[in-house]
Amino acid sequence: MSDATLPITYSIVGVQKAATSTLFSLLVRHDEVARPAHKELHVFDDERRDWSAPDLSDYRARVTKPEQRIAGDSTPSYLYWPKALERMRAHNPDMLLIASFRDPIERAFSHWMMQVTRRGKRSDTFPDFDSLVRDWSPPGIPEVKPDDWSTSQLRNFTAVARGFYGRQLERGLAQFPREQWLLIDFIDVVRDEAAVASRLTDFLGLSPYGPIPPDLRRHPTPAVTDRTGPSAEVLQVLAERYADDLALFERLSGLDTSAWPTRRLLDGDLDASELAEKLGRKAAQAG
Repeated sequence: MSDATLPITYSIVGVQKAATSTLFSLLVRHDEVARPAHKELHVFDDERRDWSAPDLSDYRARVTKPEQRIAGDSTPSYLYWPKALERMRAHNPDMLLIASFRDPIERAFSHWMMQVTRRGKRSDTFPDFDSLVRDWSPPGIPEVKPDDWSTSQLRNFTAVARGFYGRQLERGLAQFPREQWLLIDFIDVVRDEAAVASRLTDFLGLSPYGPIPPDLRRHPTPAVTDRTGPSAEVLQVLAERYADDLALFERLSGLDTSAWPTRRLLDGDLDASELAEKLGRKAAQAG
């Protein structure tokens, strides 16, 4: 049993800061799911591999219990990363894909908070939120890795670009048919983990959970100190930048985004100053 492995046949592909850790934890606690060596295997976004003739013999998980029969990956950069899903399809066109989505402005802000917090005493080397939006805000998502961007920049400075969910999902659906996708709203994970757990088991063909595992939301973005939160002006600009893509995402996904702050800003149901104040309080809290 110790030498037995299973191929990776499902992947949580996105999006970052949208409860992917919770989804991963739910699944690997299921008796029939083998746990990979790491939560994020970072195979298909690894630019060091030779993608003309890749060796993916390591894309497997060790079996530790006789009842385990499937294994998965959870790398939330795959949906955004240029060519990642194309590489995945070339490896296994039958892969099952799980994607959780969060309001794009709130996701971008959480991404920014994570980057600032990771730098600790060096946090002043990372731009404030408004500067990040102004200076690191391409009009869409890259189809190939930009030559003038390092891999580190593509991971860390793409808070705004990763919110173009419509274009990402459109690209993903061109590689894998809709029936191989499970699309989840972050709000549903927060409100009802049990219902989401049932959707996961149904989608992956697993036996239903017995008692649902206890609350698994243990990866909140830590609070940050002494940083300037977003301005209302920049939040409104950001919402308008997302407008067309959000409409595309709504059409492709079928998810109801009416409660998302970005949609509410665009519909005039939320004032940008109110959202700026809320996010600013998070930025100023002591960790």
